[in-house]
Amino acid sequence: MLSPWFKFKNSSAISEDLELNMPMHPNPSKSFVSLPRCDGVSRRDFLHVGLIGGLGLSLADWFRLRAAEVAPAVGGRARQAKAKSCILIWLDGGPSHIDTFDPKPDAPSEIRSPFNSIPTRIPGVHVCEHLPLTAKAMGNVALIRSLTHELGNHDTGTRLLLTGHRPVPALQYPSLGSLVAHEAGFRGALPPYVAIPGDGVGGDSNGARSGFLPSSCNAFNTGADPSRVRDLTLPEGITFERSERRQGMLQKMDRFSRSVEGGAGAKNRDAFYEQAYRLLSSPEAKGAFDISREPQPVRQGYGGSRIATGCLLARRLIEAGSRFVTVVDTGWDTHQQIARELPDSKFPGSGKLPSLDRAYSALLTDLQDRGLLDSTLVVLMGEFGRTPKLNALGGRDHWPRAGFVCFAGGGVRGGQVIGSTNGFGELPAERPIGPPDVAFSILTLLGIDPSKELRAPGGRPVKIQADGAFISELV
Repeated sequence: MLSPWFKFKNSSAISEDLELNMPMHPNPSKSFVSLPRCDGVSRRDFLHVGLIGGLGLSLADWFRLRAAEVAPAVGGRARQAKAKSCILIWLDGGPSHIDTFDPKPDAPSEIRSPFNSIPTRIPGVHVCEHLPLTAKAMGNVALIRSLTHELGNHDTGTRLLLTGHRPVPALQYPSLGSLVAHEAGFRGALPPYVAIPGDGVGGDSNGARSGFLPSSCNAFNTGADPSRVRDLTLPEGITFERSERRQGMLQKMDRFSRSVEGGAGAKNRDAFYEQAYRLLSSPEAKGAFDISREPQPVRQGYGGSRIATGCLLARRLIEAGSRFVTVVDTGWDTHQQIARELPDSKFPGSGKLPSLDRAYSALLTDLQDRGLLDSTLVVLMGEFGRTPKLNALGGRDHWPRAGFVCFAGGGVRGGQVIGSTNGFGELPAERPIGPPDVAFSILTLLGIDPSKELRAPGGRPVKIQADGAFISELV
């Protein structure tokens, strides 16, 4: 049965928005980490998840920029949910479904992957040969093979997947992480929503922002290197004793200022400093960001790649109390040389697939071993799939009509495949699932009622998720 989102899709909009003939990267020898995406948007323009460091803002400034208190909206009722938190692994650039989770070994040579396929723990289900550890972990995974939409541009596709809403100029919708932060609020020293971007990521994309929600719902950005999270130590020469004296002075000044100014900004000024102070002064909170405390065997299990560090840090943050952590892995915009770039063809650890395989499977195993998998939803996805037909440079171009999403943990029934594509991987053959369905399901699994109404600027009531339906096979 089709979700309501599919009943109103406009075929002319589909053909208008598809971007199937994108320009190739000018230099195939460059590493994926440093390359911009093919739309000319730098990966540093992907996430607007904080301005600390880059613009010289202090941690208190970061909290002060969040100009309104986070208060749960009235209305709606969340379902009882097992999932208390979520880790979203975002494969930025658009991962090829045919070369990962939906191989077509019987398709013609110009379509089938240059890689072989291997069996998984799910009987009759195969994945790419470069995902052997993931194949063993598929008993915990619900694999959706029929993700489909019509936005073949990186920016609009990202907004659609990360918010569940088709982008419109009149209203900026909040990201899923921002919605979770809005409902959870600041209840401890750790931010409820954290983004762990890759190299160069940390700029501005409305797909990952708070939208019409208060800026307090933006993510806390760990910086480009997740192994060395910035702004968690006091500046040189500043001690907590000195900081406490300054805090007391600021509190006196603020009390005087409020008696003169009034208004929401003055009212909440103490709270901004208090939140910053709690994070800086809490050994437990700061320790959650310090992956050097992990035993070496655990770190080795995840691997040494950037996505490995991100996944390990995400587990530590979830374990310490964060509610939504996004791990961004760049480099999936494979317009050329898939056979060379995706496996470890250059040196061990150079390929996207082996790094993803090791980090993703280790995360699921680690969460399970710690008793956290049932309460932690893990979602793996990107903005779209890739063209079924290989192009002249041995790569694949943008193809939003078919893609995949992996759900695991958080009460999800693993060991199953939901939906399928046709023999060439062009279109869903059964059970088409759209981004609004994915967003609806993530929120529902986290106990957030998608029908709940929030207030946009001007008092306009807006449902958290007006379109989409719960993917019933997940539970």
